[in-house]
Amino acid sequence: MKITAARVIVTCPGRNFVTLKIETDQGLYGLGDATLNGRELSVASYLEDHVVPTLIGRDASAIEDTWQYLYRGAYWRRGPVTMCAIAAVDTALWDIKAKAANMPLYQLLGGRSRNGVMVYGHANGEDIGQTVDEVARYVDMGYRAIRAQCGIPGLPSTYGVAKDKLYYEPADAAIPTENAWSTAKYLDHVPKLFDALRVRFGFGPHLLHDVHHRLTPIEAARLGQALEPYRLFWMEDPTPAENQEGFRVIREHTVTPIAVGEVFNTIYDCQKLISEQLIDYIRTTVVHAGGITHLRRIAHLAELYHVRTGSHGATDLSPVCMGAALHFDTWVPNFGVQEYMRHTAETDAVFPHAYRFEDGYLHAGDAPGHGVDLDEALAAKYPYKPSALPVNRLEDGSMWNW
Repeated sequence: MKITAARVIVTCPGRNFVTLKIETDQGLYGLGDATLNGRELSVASYLEDHVVPTLIGRDASAIEDTWQYLYRGAYWRRGPVTMCAIAAVDTALWDIKAKAANMPLYQLLGGRSRNGVMVYGHANGEDIGQTVDEVARYVDMGYRAIRAQCGIPGLPSTYGVAKDKLYYEPADAAIPTENAWSTAKYLDHVPKLFDALRVRFGFGPHLLHDVHHRLTPIEAARLGQALEPYRLFWMEDPTPAENQEGFRVIREHTVTPIAVGEVFNTIYDCQKLISEQLIDYIRTTVVHAGGITHLRRIAHLAELYHVRTGSHGATDLSPVCMGAALHFDTWVPNFGVQEYMRHTAETDAVFPHAYRFEDGYLHAGDAPGHGVDLDEALAAKYPYKPSALPVNRLEDGSMWNW
């Protein structure tokens, strides 16, 4: 089965998505997500200018060889743009292979490890009371795991707090907006949020929190200690991961579970964190970490060290990525949880899909392939719209991690 054509489709049904469509001489086609939030056109160009010309005529079933060709064959390896492009090709080829076998992708990966994929939603509010009410709404919708974020007194805006509660999208302007940050105010306030949540809901629902790389290791350790009475499912991205020794400092001071990795692109970004058991959940994604082929390698390494998966799943991943991720989650033995931020009705119409939410779980569906399609005529009605993620400054005006 030969690849006869490959096209990059950029659409913006509420936010920008980049999709690769690979076609074969047997009439089968596959879709891969290539979306990199705020840098979408960079990946589109990489695919169109450097990858697509090399795909024509290749054997569509040779997934491993194609992955190695695109990774080892490029002198400039790794990085988010390269790995997103490789992921798009890889995901599309797995989609084609599963369709050729007339089976859902999880069967091709090895079959089910579970009947459903536990997911967590994003509850947030401008203050503690609003967030508590939002958590209640997610509990009523059937969620078993919920991420909780709230506004911080004295700060005009806070990461994770959205006007539209179901469809949070932080990329909000063509030129990055600027947020203000205070670590002291944050550290004083967040434990109060989780105290209020446990008073209201007890220890029934799993609760998660995203620090979003804002703290130094010792500050993160302090937060982890303060949150221990509330038994969080995890504390996410507590500190920037460039200095991976920093996670050892956190680990030595708190038993609050640690999750990290949504911005990781290869197994080398997390090899030390996993092998030295400095984290509990690895959050690498299908689209940002080289596709299903490479994500399987990361999961197998993690399994050796009792680290479970917890893949990123915000709205900057298209339904194509979510569909592929759910098939991966259905198979992977060391699964932890899957982030699930719902897409808008416009996005769901552009990307019709087989997956469904039920009783706190997402179900991948049994359609051949990864079960997500693309309505190209409808996609064409939503042209690309420049949109960038914000930047962050401390109250004294100096730059900080967003």
